[in-house]
Amino acid sequence: MNEHFDRAPGAGRGTLKADGPLEGGDAARFTFSQREPLRQPRTSPSLLESSCPAGPGDSRPPHPDQIPASDGTLAIGSTLSAEAKEFYPLSYTLVQEPGQEDDSGSYYSGEWLAELVQEFVGQLEASPGTFDLDMENFTATLNECITTEETLQELVRLIYLQATSIPNFAYTGARLCNYLSHHLAISPSSGNFRQLLLKRCHTEYKARDEAMKGNEEVQKAFHSYVLFLGELYLNLEIRGSQKRAMVLLPALKDLVHTLLNNPVDGNLVCIVKLLKLTGSVLEDDWKENGETTMDDLITKIRSIQLDVSCSRDVKEMLLSLLELRSSNWGRVYSGSAVVEATPDNDPNYFMNEPTFYTADGTPFTAADPEYSEHYQDILDREAYCPDVCEENGTEGYYEEEDEMDPEMVEAYEKFCLESEEAMRRRRQ
Repeated sequence: MNEHFDRAPGAGRGTLKADGPLEGGDAARFTFSQREPLRQPRTSPSLLESSCPAGPGDSRPPHPDQIPASDGTLAIGSTLSAEAKEFYPLSYTLVQEPGQEDDSGSYYSGEWLAELVQEFVGQLEASPGTFDLDMENFTATLNECITTEETLQELVRLIYLQATSIPNFAYTGARLCNYLSHHLAISPSSGNFRQLLLKRCHTEYKARDEAMKGNEEVQKAFHSYVLFLGELYLNLEIRGSQKRAMVLLPALKDLVHTLLNNPVDGNLVCIVKLLKLTGSVLEDDWKENGETTMDDLITKIRSIQLDVSCSRDVKEMLLSLLELRSSNWGRVYSGSAVVEATPDNDPNYFMNEPTFYTADGTPFTAADPEYSEHYQDILDREAYCPDVCEENGTEGYYEEEDEMDPEMVEAYEKFCLESEEAMRRRRQ
């Protein structure tokens, strides 16, 4: 085996042979000093080597990333930038948390607002009894996040859609709108919540003729709008007063006429629901203005109920509406003079009197003439000893837990026997 075996990289490749024989350490020193340097790695030259000036025989061009700048410093070329956009993988979905600004300058995105409104509406449907408490918390949240005109318009749109698309939510939706119109703080130049809501309703009002010509889905949406407008008329109050939004009164009149001019089953059912809901209030308000609008509507409804070939169920609904209006919408006034009730003018005079039973189990009251004496005797006995006489007047009782004195028991039994003997003599 070779005596000068070396495991270092490049070992043995640069060993030069001497002309003559060398002795001992001279041979070892000669071999180490004549060894070729190791090959540099195939990477860019180090910063120290590149910064050194090239020798007179070195014609290699400088590295493109190591070109000296005009001021003598080293300029390192790179395509990276501190102002570059953040990198996200293709499978990553960017989620914008509440409190971050979007492109419109609002601190809350439209999707987040839609989720908030939908969640709150679901809570109101589940527990309508906590409406007042829930509205305080909901309004406080809206006052924090509704900061621009765009978000306010989006809020109006979302609440209108919820109130007209969810079955049986029109009443709660109208109360929701009334509360927000009084407690929502933002009021941009385009109008506050109440004004924007009425503008949205006016847009649907102007499209009523087109809705009558639409398909079944469009007509159902229009019917929901009419019922929601009726709820708004009953619940939307002017700020600082208890007065209703009278601007809706002529709109409801035109909507009812539009439905009556197209007497199909769906439109007639919508009229019945609307007038049963708001008929008494509408008639009172029209009368205050000197109008006979309700009389005209009832006349037209009566003619439709008699002539138009609508379904049997719809005709029965129209008939019930006419009967309701003939009874003054079910209102009863207690302005008549109070008359004292007597057995002659009040058939229910003896309704609250106690009922007694004879020995053979026949019931009788003060209204039975043949038992009037017997009845009065029992009443006298109850007045004399109310704690021991039962309602039937024939037997006394005492609680099993209460131990009566023997003398009291004997006196009680004697009293009952005397009472029965007296009653027997009266019958004879």
